[in-house]
Amino acid sequence: MKVSVVIPTFNEEKAIADCLEALFKQTYKNLEIIVVNDGSTDKTLEILSKFKNENPKVKVLTQKHLGAGLARNLGAKNAEGEILVFVDADMTFDKKFISNLIKPILSKKAIGSFSKDEFVLNKTNIWSKCWNVNKNLPFNKMHPKNYPDEQAVFRAILKKEFLKVGGFDSIGYIDDYTLSKKLNAKAKVAKNAYFYHKNPETLKEVFTQARWIGKNEYKNRKIRNENLMRIISIIRYSLPFSLVNGFIKGIVYKLPFFIFFKLIYDFAVEVSLFRSFFKEHLYK
Repeated sequence: MKVSVVIPTFNEEKAIADCLEALFKQTYKNLEIIVVNDGSTDKTLEILSKFKNENPKVKVLTQKHLGAGLARNLGAKNAEGEILVFVDADMTFDKKFISNLIKPILSKKAIGSFSKDEFVLNKTNIWSKCWNVNKNLPFNKMHPKNYPDEQAVFRAILKKEFLKVGGFDSIGYIDDYTLSKKLNAKAKVAKNAYFYHKNPETLKEVFTQARWIGKNEYKNRKIRNENLMRIISIIRYSLPFSLVNGFIKGIVYKLPFFIFFKLIYDFAVEVSLFRSFFKEHLYK
C-alpha cells in the first residue's frame, strides 16, 4: 500500500528540515510526504519550497492559519496513499518507523495504529525536563510504562476510514481525539515504531504551548457544565497552587527551575481559561 505522510506546519523553520530528512531515510519506500503550511509567517515555506524542488516525494500545500486539524484534513484530501500517517513537524524517526507503524493495518488487525515508542528528542534541555515532570513522566519518554495498547489518537489510519467520517474536527489542542469518537474505534499499538518529539525548549515556547493546551483544558473534565469547569480549572491553575506544586516537584526532582516553569505554564493556561469565556479561537 502507498503511504501518505501528512505534516501540519506552522512556523517550524527550526525543525521541519530534520523531520523531512528523517522521512527520506525510511526503509518503507512507497510513500509520499505532504506538508501543509498552515499560514506560517517565518521561513517555513521558503524551506519547504527548496525540499519540494529537490525531492519529488514532497508535496507542499498552503492554507490560512486555521489550525492543525484542518491542515491535516487538507493533506488527507490531497493524499494519493491508501494509508495516512500523521506526524508533527518537530518529530524525527527511526528508519523503520513507517514500516513498523503500519504493520497492524497491513495485517488487517486494525484500521489504524499508534506507537508507544515515542521519546523526547531534547531530553537534556532544562525546560524539556520540566515539561515532562509536569506531566509526571521520566525525562526521556512521552508515555508512561503502563500506557494501554489501545488509544484514541491515530498515528496511522486507512484513508477510506478517515474520509468516511470527514476527518478531524477543528477544536484545537485535542482535535486528534475527535476521529476515534466519530469512528467508534481506537488505534492499536504498533511495536518498535520508534520516533522522537521535541518538548518546548524556552520559557517563551512553554508559554505558547501552554496557551494552546489551556484553550481546551476545561473540556477534558467529566463535568458537563463548561462554565463551572472553567471556574474549577481557573482555581486549579491559580498562583497559590502553582507555587505549592512548583516548590514540591522542584525539590522531589531536584529541579529548582521547575518553580519558574510552573508559574509560566499555569499562567498561560489561566490566560486561555479566562479568554475562553469570550469565545477565543480554539484552533489558533
